[in-house]
Parts: sequence; C-alpha cells; structure tokens
Amino acid sequence: MNLTIIGCTGSFPGPLSPASCYLVSAHDGERTWRILLDLGNGALGTAQRYMDLEDIDAVFLSHLHPDHCMDLCGLHVAVRWHPDGWSKGRIPVWGPAATADRMATAYGLELDPGMHEEFDFHNWTDRESVKLGPFTITPYAVRHPVDEAYAMRVEATEPGPKGPVTKVLTYSGDTDSCDALVEAAQDSDMFLCEAAYHEGRDDAIEGIHLTGKRAGAAATKANVSRLLLTHLPVWNDSVRTVEEARETYSGGLAVAVAGVSYVV
Repeated sequence: MNLTIIGCTGSFPGPLSPASCYLVSAHDGERTWRILLDLGNGALGTAQRYMDLEDIDAVFLSHLHPDHCMDLCGLHVAVRWHPDGWSKGRIPVWGPAATADRMATAYGLELDPGMHEEFDFHNWTDRESVKLGPFTITPYAVRHPVDEAYAMRVEATEPGPKGPVTKVLTYSGDTDSCDALVEAAQDSDMFLCEAAYHEGRDDAIEGIHLTGKRAGAAATKANVSRLLLTHLPVWNDSVRTVEEARETYSGGLAVAVAGVSYVV
C-alpha cells in the first residue's frame, strides 16, 4: 500500500499545499486500485499530477468541513462536462449522511438530482466496514464539532512472495483525543494524524483538534509503528509540533509534506 500526500495544510490551503487529500493505492494482483481520503479545497488540481481523474475508484470523506470535502464540487464538473464523456460511470463516495445534499447546495443545484448522476453516495455507519478491491475501510466516529466526523482505518491486502500481506493505515480526520481514535489506530503500520494545535497556545481548547503532544499520546496508546503528523495550519511551526509529539511518542515520526509518497 502506498500513500501520496496530495494536500495536508490545515483548515485552508497554504502556499505549499492544498487542504486535506490523501491518495492511497494498492494492488489486488490484477490491477492497482486508487482511493482518495478527503478532497479538500485546492486538492483536485494537485491530484492530477499523480493520477488521471478517471482512475479514482472511490472517495472517502472524514467529515463535511470545506477543507476536507469541497473539491468534490470540481470533480462533479469533471465527470459531468468532460467533452469526450466520462468513461468510468459514477464515482462511489462514502461520507456523512448529509454529503449529497451539502455538495448540491454548495454548487447551487437542486437536491434532486443534485450530484447523484455523477456520484454514487453511501452513508457511513460507525464501525461498519466497506470493502473495495484490496481495501477494507472502517470508519470510527471521533470528536469534532460537526454532526458526523470519522477517523478511517484502511487495511489493504496485497499479494506477496510468501502469500497475501495486509498493511494498515489509519487516518485521524479531524478530532480531539478520544477512545475511538486509539481504537481506529490500534497496531497500525502508519498513523496519519492531525496536529493542528500547539501546546501552550491551544491546549486548553477541547473537542476540536489535537496538539502534537496529544497526537503522540494517541499513537503510543495505539502501539502504531509510524506516526505521520498532518493538518498543520500555515501559522504552525512544524519543528515545534514534532517536539511536542516526541514528548509522548518514541517511534518513527515525521510531518506530512505535499507531494511525498510513503510505503505503508
């Protein structure tokens, strides 16, 4: 399984990165499957550096803040108005129950048909897994001030020289500390975890985002192999974020950088 950082800047796009979007790919023995975890503002253009849009097998949305979902509007245009036609049919989209209506409203469409002709919308059910190609994606409801916010545990089983190999990537979405986040990340090979706040500046704020220290503590509780910090706003100091995380986590540690790919 491979992870490519399309966008990782927190809350709005920065000068070096779009907002949240992560391309995850895996091979089932016959072909490579490609899914997007979130599709925040600014991400759709950058995503085309790494894939043809018709190769998107599905989009999985953690929640409905614009920095995690708004470029679904642009993808709607690509599917609906491509002058040569869209050859792959409707794109499956998993997200909160309000996803289809929210996207239609954002684009100024009537709710019926909205974007249903371009996307095959599915609603998350907490801890109910979705299987797609080599992937199994399980959502976990987490702490963030919206009606529904989810972390995602992504398991990919690929052929190996000694038989099938399963790797686990957990993506926090946006969340503060909670038991569900630790459960989602348990024993993951890589934990892609937000760290939007700083200790000493935001650490008293509850129920919205993690600090580096909180992210590190969750990673330690979950016994993850590697921690990749993401969703840092433009005003944050990445070195400070890593130092905070190192207070509570001793494993492999880095900050996500747009354009970089990782083997999970």
